[in-house]
Amino acid sequence: MEAPPGTPTVLDTAPAAEIPLRRNRDFQLLWSGSALAFLGREITDLAYPLVVLAATGSAAWAGTFGAVQMLVALLVGLPAGALVDAYDRRALLITMESVRAAASASVLVAVVLDAVTLPHLLAAGVAVGAVQPLGGSARMLLVRSVVPPRQLTAALTQEEIRTHAAALTGPPLAGFLYATATALPFLGSTVSFLVSAFCAVFVRPPARDTDAGTGAGKGQLLRRALAGPAQLWRVPALRAATVFAAALNLVTAPLILVVIVLLTRQGASPTVVGLTSAGLAVGGLAGTLLVRPLHRALGPGALMLWLGGTAVATIAALALPWGSWWLAATLFLLGLGGPSMRVLVDILIFRQIPDEQRGRAISAFMTILTAGAAIGLFLSGQLLQWVPSSIAILSLAGLLAVTVVVAATDRRIRTARWPDESY
Repeated sequence: MEAPPGTPTVLDTAPAAEIPLRRNRDFQLLWSGSALAFLGREITDLAYPLVVLAATGSAAWAGTFGAVQMLVALLVGLPAGALVDAYDRRALLITMESVRAAASASVLVAVVLDAVTLPHLLAAGVAVGAVQPLGGSARMLLVRSVVPPRQLTAALTQEEIRTHAAALTGPPLAGFLYATATALPFLGSTVSFLVSAFCAVFVRPPARDTDAGTGAGKGQLLRRALAGPAQLWRVPALRAATVFAAALNLVTAPLILVVIVLLTRQGASPTVVGLTSAGLAVGGLAGTLLVRPLHRALGPGALMLWLGGTAVATIAALALPWGSWWLAATLFLLGLGGPSMRVLVDILIFRQIPDEQRGRAISAFMTILTAGAAIGLFLSGQLLQWVPSSIAILSLAGLLAVTVVVAATDRRIRTARWPDESY
């Protein structure tokens, strides 16, 4: 998948011509295309639940839609890692964007023809979920393959800005487009995915050796797919960090759905829903300024516990009935910790993994995060359907609180140290 809240960055040590990033043609093509693709994804992340709610009137189905999409991504995730290590990453990226464009276009046509159905929407979610692990991992590795090691800090900073800018712009834009005409968000996302695919066509990454042929049998593919989780599991500190990140994602991934349902029940317009949801992205942008001081002040284990503890408090605060401005402010506070958590995962897990194994490692971690997010979305949808919104929110906060307490009793987390950052 691309990214729900917690997806890591990955470093690449492959040599590349050391020219300024602004003149690096391949990097700029990938960055520009992915900026539009991220914007399109943010638009659809808000538009799909709104359309499902409008078609069914059921918060449970809105949650189920997101869970279905993530469940498919979960099933595809581990094999995707082996394929990304073995096949042309640029072709996989183009395939993902083309499928996402086709899914958005099909919903666009259905809206125009007034023929929207739940099975069609679920089918679109399945298609998007099926290609996201392949294209998402391929994009991450392509970017790193065209950037020299000494420029990776600047490149990763630009990626953080891109991600949070899309997250900031996408929800209010989606709300405005949806309020203007239901079809417009899907028109915009279709165009953005097509442009991203077009940009990828002209990228020329350096040649690389793959460690698997196209004729690998099912047994070999299975062994290769399971190599990623094995990498994460064999080291106790990495195992603990992965499990903690998955639990954090389980609780935070459904929060935008919670806000959408909460505001919709209060009669808020789609524009208000979009502007409120943007609070999370604003917090993420501001949070990039906190990465360096937090990482200097705290070890990785202490930082995880601090981020988890503050998330418990901010999620619980969403239950206070103080209107959209309070929800936006609380999401802002929650978003402040996102960049620090992503960099933490980067350092703890991925800087020590060689390029020929990175596809599997990335997909394994993303699969674990997706599992948490899918469970969280499904449970949140059910809670919102059957209990008051405040009870659903406090249940999520309580679940995370239990996770933080359990993690605090683990000596491996409390005493974890930052690994060597040389590469």
